[in-house]
Amino acid sequence: MLKRLLRSHGAQAALARVLGAYLDLALSTTRWTLDGAEHLARAAAGPCVLAFWHERLTLMPMLWRLGSWQHGDVGTRLRAHVLVSRHPDGRFIGALMARFRVETVHGSSSRGGTVAMRALLGLLARGDHVLITPDGPRGPRRRAAPGVAQIAALSGAPVLPVSGQTSRRRTLGTWDRMVLPLPFGRGVIVCAAPIPVARENWRGALPAIEAALDATAARADALCRA
Repeated sequence: MLKRLLRSHGAQAALARVLGAYLDLALSTTRWTLDGAEHLARAAAGPCVLAFWHERLTLMPMLWRLGSWQHGDVGTRLRAHVLVSRHPDGRFIGALMARFRVETVHGSSSRGGTVAMRALLGLLARGDHVLITPDGPRGPRRRAAPGVAQIAALSGAPVLPVSGQTSRRRTLGTWDRMVLPLPFGRGVIVCAAPIPVARENWRGALPAIEAALDATAARADALCRA
């Protein structure tokens, strides 16, 4: 019965509001630094596919907040759209991210993929940015699905690898080991060099994208331990 209740639109909306308020508190009371600011500045200059592992989704609102603080209008120019699944979990994530001025595009590789792909390409063509968790919504963990490279190749926009970490956190027992930030810690957002994806060889870019996402996550972890 509880599971059915949480699947209802009303319960999901209420839970998204509560969790969104908590995340806002936790992120706002954390002392953040930005590593790779020059790469974020480049992202603001043109459309990018910002990619990060699903486990760090709860930390990503700090990406455009830090950009705004450290680069004037960069944060406001990062008009972001996140790809979420049509599954109820995807709708929940969409409601949660709306609190942080991120619009959603619904679709996945199995349901609504073609429509979502066209929508994302249209957003990139008009100069907006898209956020993608290449291993979402259900894994395998830290394995990039083809979509991230295909979108970059078709649009001509580079992939910007991003990650984050905080010194005070809980790791949830979900498939992706989702990071839940706690208040009053030290946090870091890491941006790596953009990865261009050739239209004729998007498959060849997938290993480089996976390696870059792993590297940014490892650097974020290391900087939080330092």
